[in-house]
Amino acid sequence: MQDGMLLDEREEQAYRLLVGLSAAKAADLAEVAKFTQPEADEVLQRLQAKGLVTAQAADDPVFRPLPPDVAFGTTLLRRQESLEAARKTVSALSEEFRASVSRRDAHHLVEVIVGAATLRERLRDLQNSAREEILWFCRANPLAMQGAENTEEYGALSRGVRYRAIYERALIETPGELDSIAEGVSWGEEARVVPTLPVRIAIVDRSTAICPLVRDDEQSIGEPSAAIISRGQLLDALLALFESYWELATPVRLHSEEKHEDEGLDDAERLLLSLLVGGVPDKSIANQLGISRRTVQRRLDRLMALAGVDTRTGLAFQAAKRDWL
Repeated sequence: MQDGMLLDEREEQAYRLLVGLSAAKAADLAEVAKFTQPEADEVLQRLQAKGLVTAQAADDPVFRPLPPDVAFGTTLLRRQESLEAARKTVSALSEEFRASVSRRDAHHLVEVIVGAATLRERLRDLQNSAREEILWFCRANPLAMQGAENTEEYGALSRGVRYRAIYERALIETPGELDSIAEGVSWGEEARVVPTLPVRIAIVDRSTAICPLVRDDEQSIGEPSAAIISRGQLLDALLALFESYWELATPVRLHSEEKHEDEGLDDAERLLLSLLVGGVPDKSIANQLGISRRTVQRRLDRLMALAGVDTRTGLAFQAAKRDWL
């Protein structure tokens, strides 16, 4: 009998035949199963010992089958308990192994991938598997895909995944990018802008990060490459870097979550104000909003009058003080 099997092949054959016959003597079973008499006697004794048959009459007994779930219930329960204990042991040993290896072998913490297509697919897979939060450092001239191509974001947002994205000012100024950002914000993305970002980063569920390895001035040399970074001090450093920039970045707001009776801002003015505070030049603001620079200035004049100031610096201060952004 093979390890782990409840019945060997001959025992299973005999039991099935006995179930079909309802009851049989050893000689009857031997004839149907093509066993010799000693073989039939032996297999019936084994089945009786396992609680699968019962014998009636001492001389030339008649054997009847018994329910297998009763006979094997206790055995299966013990095996299930043993398997569960084995799983816990394997899990504990695996965790100990990974912790030990991560201290000695960086290969288990950092995986290098090469190629724009590979990088794009990995970004898609990670977003599709996200359950809690995705963090982005979005620099100008994306390596893998433009913002409009990142349709996985909407699926993740609809599942309740929190998105926090920090955009480099130069990316905001790129034609068409603001529309893509606005679409993400309308789905629930939290967007902020800073003058510059040091690196490109995507961090999923605070457990995996993707960070391109090629500098911008070397992008034309060969295929782009990136590091997939797992839990460890390097990932902790990237998380700390993101949070420090998040605190300094200016929110990109398309609407107010809380309306103040005396503020009088509409959504277009709120977006214009967030771009101004983010350091986006008037010309870029006009291009992105599809209005003239004169219209930008006129709207800013209105906002300064509303805030009771006569400078853009004062407007930025009042916007923060009044929680307009």
